[in-house]
Amino acid sequence: MCRCKNVVISKNSPKMKRRVQEPKGLNGDAAIYCMVTATAVLSYINSLNGDFVHDDIPAIVSNADVVGGGNLKQLLLDDFWGTPMADPSSHKSYRPLTTLSFRLNYALCGLHPWWWHACNVTLHAACCALVARACVTVARLQRPFAALAALLFAVHPVHTEAVAGVVGRAELLACMFFLSSLLVYHRPTSNKRSVWLSVILGALSMLAKETGVTVLLMNLAIDFFRCWPFVKRSLCSLKIEKRCSGLSVRTIKVVVSLALLVSLRLALLQGTWPSFNPQDNPAAFHPSFFVRLMTFCYLAAFNWWLLICPWTLSHDWQMGSIPLVTSGWDPRNFLTCAAFGTMLVLGYRCFLDLEMQRHTPVTIGLLFLVVPFVPASNLLVTVGFVIAERVLYIPSVGSVIITAYGVQLMWYSKPGSKALLVVGLAVLAASGVARTYRRNAEWRDRATLLRADLVTLPQNAKLHYNYGNFLRETEQQDNAIKHYKEALRLWPGYASAHNNLGTLVSESAEHHFLQAIRHNRHHVNAHYNLAKLYRKSGRSSQAVKMLERCIFLQPRFVQAHVELLSLKPEPEKRKILTRLIELEPENWEHYILYGNWLKSKGLPGPAAKFFIEATRLNFNSPIDSIRGDLISLRSTALMYRSVGQKSRILQLLTRWHTWRRGYPSAAAAHMYLRDWRLRMELEGRALIYSKAVNPAKATTCVDHTQLEASSNKTTPSKITKTKENTLEQRKICKECKKRNLSVSTLIKTTHNKSEIGLKKCANKKSVKNDVIPNIGVLTERILVKTS
Repeated sequence: MCRCKNVVISKNSPKMKRRVQEPKGLNGDAAIYCMVTATAVLSYINSLNGDFVHDDIPAIVSNADVVGGGNLKQLLLDDFWGTPMADPSSHKSYRPLTTLSFRLNYALCGLHPWWWHACNVTLHAACCALVARACVTVARLQRPFAALAALLFAVHPVHTEAVAGVVGRAELLACMFFLSSLLVYHRPTSNKRSVWLSVILGALSMLAKETGVTVLLMNLAIDFFRCWPFVKRSLCSLKIEKRCSGLSVRTIKVVVSLALLVSLRLALLQGTWPSFNPQDNPAAFHPSFFVRLMTFCYLAAFNWWLLICPWTLSHDWQMGSIPLVTSGWDPRNFLTCAAFGTMLVLGYRCFLDLEMQRHTPVTIGLLFLVVPFVPASNLLVTVGFVIAERVLYIPSVGSVIITAYGVQLMWYSKPGSKALLVVGLAVLAASGVARTYRRNAEWRDRATLLRADLVTLPQNAKLHYNYGNFLRETEQQDNAIKHYKEALRLWPGYASAHNNLGTLVSESAEHHFLQAIRHNRHHVNAHYNLAKLYRKSGRSSQAVKMLERCIFLQPRFVQAHVELLSLKPEPEKRKILTRLIELEPENWEHYILYGNWLKSKGLPGPAAKFFIEATRLNFNSPIDSIRGDLISLRSTALMYRSVGQKSRILQLLTRWHTWRRGYPSAAAAHMYLRDWRLRMELEGRALIYSKAVNPAKATTCVDHTQLEASSNKTTPSKITKTKENTLEQRKICKECKKRNLSVSTLIKTTHNKSEIGLKKCANKKSVKNDVIPNIGVLTERILVKTS
């Protein structure tokens, strides 16, 4: 315990007078904010070149609420990962404000990672400025030491996951609204509206990250701490003072608001709690209460150690990274006792200081350390992780406040050690910048991050599994198999590792799929892969059984329905096809499947409707898919040709040409249509006129028997057929001579006969019958050449 009454606490101390009379000019504050924000930006400048990694893929790149263009109502009904909150498989993490920021980011700059990281760095710089302000107005640190606390916060390496990882924006937004609510509630010129404004900001913090709602408890605790002398005086005199009545009103407002927000958050769970498995949090599933308690207490102490010495960092601390504390003689219990002993000493110091309030920064720092961290500590509710560095973003404010206050006490109590303090702080800040800069480089891409964390935590089975997935995707099959086997050695019951290993090995594939199902009977992908293996080996009945099990476990598993389509008998295929369209009504491939099935049944009319719908979906799709529109267009054109609707083929081709050329205006598209139609018509007429120039080619019926080579091996049956054909051709030629038609009339008559189905002249090289010649062949040539 520090005894510095003559320096900091005494009212007659000149140094204390300097602190009380310290100028509060805007220029000094602006300089502090500029310095802090500039340091934050420079510390994370190399994170701007990073890619989407780790949780960024499912939360942003693959999230339909961010990139799918869905309505805002669906976004408000889904969780952070894009799954409906009512779905039993939902993660139940409701953060619509963060998802809205992702959607705005996507609308402004698409999926260019630089802008997403720039937004995170900007939010981090804003949080650093708010930390500097909170250290002065709430924690009551002197301005130089408040700036020191903000600088330590800006360069703290434990923040790299929250800043360099785009998904960490939830922590940044929650911290920004958290500190804003704190500053509004405790500002010197507070009024009645300040409480409600702080409640609104606290609600926004909760909508960015669930732990943000703890700011309401922080406001009440700090308010009670400041009003304790008046509360004690009122209790002793049995008379309620004015400040105590104001505290009661504020307490009622905040408690009622907190109850409403918590009730709303529980209602969003839709009656079910998030489900986790032993891989996510092994300690939570241990049968022994004492093992769970010792492990969770050690994890809390380890999190505090990461704030003090952030050297060992990883984006994933699951599955063997931290073994369970199963014995009371485990040496790690000493670290737990030391951490909680220090916490008790600080708490006792704050309790003794309730009346005099001479060490306000200690109290504020301790509240920052404990209150926002309790929901993620596993002590109240089970969470889906062992350690997550991102959840330490707000608690780290308490750590830097306590550190800066200790430096402030040493600065005034030991004037001779100022030079040593300056050197030590410079080394501390420089080491923080260097470690942050290096960690940002490790977050550059997926491969770099996994390799770096495997060096840090080689005993982590999940890291080996994820690195094996990366190697498999990059066609490094042998190395992927090694890491899958290493993951199984470290965690024998790893169902996903068994499943992925089964996809790479051929001899023992069935064994690994069965092991995956044995360790996790709800593993959908293992059932699906085993069904494909059974189908390939000819065991259709077992394949159908596994696919039906997939659909039972996950009714919206589209791939299982598609595989089942080829194994079910014909009467049951219509039901499967209808279900596919219900599951994905915007997927053109399902309409092609349904149309092909109807076509095989001899139903060209209904089949054409499905082909047209597939073509329409491709035309209206915002994604440029050449393969999709070509397949659907070809299927539609062939169906039209089979029913003889050549004019509709022309209309379809016209629309396709217009759409593929991408004209932005209706007038330009209309001009192109007129030009294209006129060109096609002129080409057809030019071909007609070129055929009509030589009357012998257009009017004379050729006797094909004269072109046949004589052969001694001609059979009697062939001679008979030849004579019959010759007689028939001569009859037609006589009719032509009797009519004595001109060239133009002959062309027109032949064209009309082809329309009504009469016999044509036997000359197969005569004039074509349509204005646009051979449109069906033209369609096939265009489609085949383009594809």
